Amino acid sequence: MGNSNVPETVLQKAQAWLDGNYDEETKAAVRAMLENEDKTELIDSFYKDLEFGTGGLRGIMGAGSNRMNKYTVGGATQGLANYLKKNFADLDQIGVVIGYDCRNNSPEFANIVADIFSANGIKAYIFDELRPTPEISYAIRKLGCQSGVIITASHNPKEYNGYKAYWDDGGQVTPPHDKNIIDEVKAISSVDDIKFVRDPELVEVLGEEMDKMYLDEVAKLLQDPEVVARNKDLKIVYTPIHGTGVRLIPMALKNIGFTNIINVPEQDVVSGEFPTVVSPNPEEPAAMEMALNKGRETDADIVMASDPDADRLGIAIKDLSDEYVLLNGNITALILTWYMLKKWEEKGRLTGKEFIVKTIVTSEVLKDVAVKYGVDYYDVLTGFKWIAKVIRENEGVKKYICGGEESYGFLPGDHVRDKDAVASIAIAAEVAAWAKDEGKSLYEVIQDIYLEYGFSKEKMVYIVRKGKTGAEEIEQIMRDFRNDPPQQLAGHKVAVLKDYSVLEAKDLHTGDVTNIDLPATSNVLQFILEDNSKVTVRPSGTEPKIKFYMEVKVPFEKKEDWDKVNKLADEKIEQIAKDLKL
Repeated sequence: MGNSNVPETVLQKAQAWLDGNYDEETKAAVRAMLENEDKTELIDSFYKDLEFGTGGLRGIMGAGSNRMNKYTVGGATQGLANYLKKNFADLDQIGVVIGYDCRNNSPEFANIVADIFSANGIKAYIFDELRPTPEISYAIRKLGCQSGVIITASHNPKEYNGYKAYWDDGGQVTPPHDKNIIDEVKAISSVDDIKFVRDPELVEVLGEEMDKMYLDEVAKLLQDPEVVARNKDLKIVYTPIHGTGVRLIPMALKNIGFTNIINVPEQDVVSGEFPTVVSPNPEEPAAMEMALNKGRETDADIVMASDPDADRLGIAIKDLSDEYVLLNGNITALILTWYMLKKWEEKGRLTGKEFIVKTIVTSEVLKDVAVKYGVDYYDVLTGFKWIAKVIRENEGVKKYICGGEESYGFLPGDHVRDKDAVASIAIAAEVAAWAKDEGKSLYEVIQDIYLEYGFSKEKMVYIVRKGKTGAEEIEQIMRDFRNDPPQQLAGHKVAVLKDYSVLEAKDLHTGDVTNIDLPATSNVLQFILEDNSKVTVRPSGTEPKIKFYMEVKVPFEKKEDWDKVNKLADEKIEQIAKDLKL
């Protein structure tokens, strides 16, 4: 591909980086892309600016306007600093907390963020080493800061890094602040607008003292200390998958009384290369394989993992044949929610002013559990920031118990305002201890829940489309579904079509259209079938993927039908996928 095939805008941007006030290493990388016969990398690096979305930045690391590097991170931070100074002009001192994960360049990016905030007169609290994302959220609240930044790309492949912006409640930014920050970031027209020179007087390092306060809050979430005391030797295999949970999650488990925590030494190695996995994502079975092998070797009661920034968790338990099976995020959220509501009721803590939160793509069984216990529930858009927003809006009115999403995120308690694998793993271990105390396996507990509330099975399928052409293809797929939605799936008519881009739900039988009460629109389509099965189509906001979430309902009346019910559900999911041409 010669220069004649490269868009002029790409060449102009690349030249601007060569002419501008960028370091020599960056300019050398740009020259190499220009000189390369294959211009694919050049185009992907400069065809657009890396978008500061409503959650921040996420992208492949490298030189260029569409890459994660010191200049895109710098522009985002300068824009955020400018907005903070406008929004909190009445404060004598604005404060922010900065944390980072195990990824390549994460410490460097975090220190650049501290440089820029301090250069703008903002007090920057930066952790001395990598820390779990939820601890940064906690520290924002504990220190009374106005904002925070976490350098992480969560569970993305090793080529990626990211930048998540938080507000003064410890939650990720939501309207109107998200859009206002985006405007400020877009207003940074030149690298010369970024103040890179640190004011050391305004940078403070955080360490073990904050860890202790955070872990003390996690310990307060323990629902039944006596259950843990009776089962303190529960065999728990845990892996951080090379990430930030390596120290604090074992500490959290020991802090609440568990004594038999079994690690996976190869994956305790902190590394942005993630040397033992292709993808450091506990949603991927391959990422859990080493932990599962350790579980088989030690006959563990439960196997758990956290993703690189320790906000998501993966769980494996033994089935009825003593084989380890992975729980999806829906089942994890369901069993943790059920257990917490059960314990709150047993302790007489339910007053009618409590609530849980789930996302629109998460299992509807969570809603049924909440209704049974007389607890309010909220459905929110995908993304834990919306759960945090509901918590904030109900402060002083209703008490938040827990919330979860299908993508392996859960938050018990409100000490943090983002998903929290540290606290969730602690509660999951307690549930395993409780089941053992009851003479049941966790698998049998899950069966009991489905017998009481109705059976549901979920699967998420995604299509990856990378680069500029991939983004265009994903947009076309969404247009096609809007213009020509399916009339039936797996032999069941589509009863309701929900389009979250316009916040409207259409009853396909009557033609009636009702409004969906949510604070923002989202590029999501949802098909509700006549049997209450649910299919959701949504482009990922952080990865080059379009996701298809399927939740199917199948009658389940006795445990003896378990295998048959699962088979019917699998067949139904497979047929829906075929009908959607996946």
